[in-house]
Amino acid sequence: MEKQSVFATLSSISVKDKIERKGNLDYLSWANAWALLKANYPDTQRIVYESPFTGLNYFTDGTTAYVKVGVLVNGWEHIDYLPIMDFRNNAIPIAKITSMDVNKAIQRSTAKAIAMHGLGLSLWTGEDIPEQVTTPEAKVAERPELTKDSDAWDRVSSYVNANKDKKFSDLIEQVATKYIIKANIQKELEKLHKAK
Repeated sequence: MEKQSVFATLSSISVKDKIERKGNLDYLSWANAWALLKANYPDTQRIVYESPFTGLNYFTDGTTAYVKVGVLVNGWEHIDYLPIMDFRNNAIPIAKITSMDVNKAIQRSTAKAIAMHGLGLSLWTGEDIPEQVTTPEAKVAERPELTKDSDAWDRVSSYVNANKDKKFSDLIEQVATKYIIKANIQKELEKLHKAK
C-alpha cells in the first residue's frame, strides 16, 4: 500500500479541540501546531531565517519589517513570510519594533508554515480576501479625528501627561483605538509626553 503524503496525513488531523479564539478570530497556536506535527513527523525542523546584512532574525524595507520561517517535513520545506504587526494586524514601523514583536511574528509565521504542510490549513481560509473598502467618511464616523480644537484634546493630553512613565508608542496605540490621529497631532502628543 502506498504511503500517504504528508499533506494528506496532516490535513486529515482534526484540530477542533485545539482551536483557540482571540477577538472574533479562531486560531491554532504555534505550540499546539508544533506538538501535533512532531507527533506525526518527529524529524521535522523549523528554520528561522536571519538577514545576511544585519544578522537579525527579521528583514526590513527600511519602513517596516517581516520574518521568514521555514518548516521542513520529510525533505519538503514550506516557507512563510509574515509582517511584524501590532494587535490590530497593522505593520509596526521599524523604529518601534521590539524583540517581543519579532518573537510573536516568528511564532505566528511558524503556525502558517506548518499549515502549508496541511495541519490546520482551513483556519487560514479567507486570509487573502480583500478588506472591505470603506470611504474616508465612513472611517471618520467609526472613530472621530483628534484635533487640538476637539472636545477630546484636553482628555487625551491629560492622559498623555499622566502617563509619562509609559512608552509613548503604547500610549498612542491606546489613543488610536478611539481616535484617528494624524502625524501632526501625534507629534504634538509626543512633545507633551517628552516635556518635563
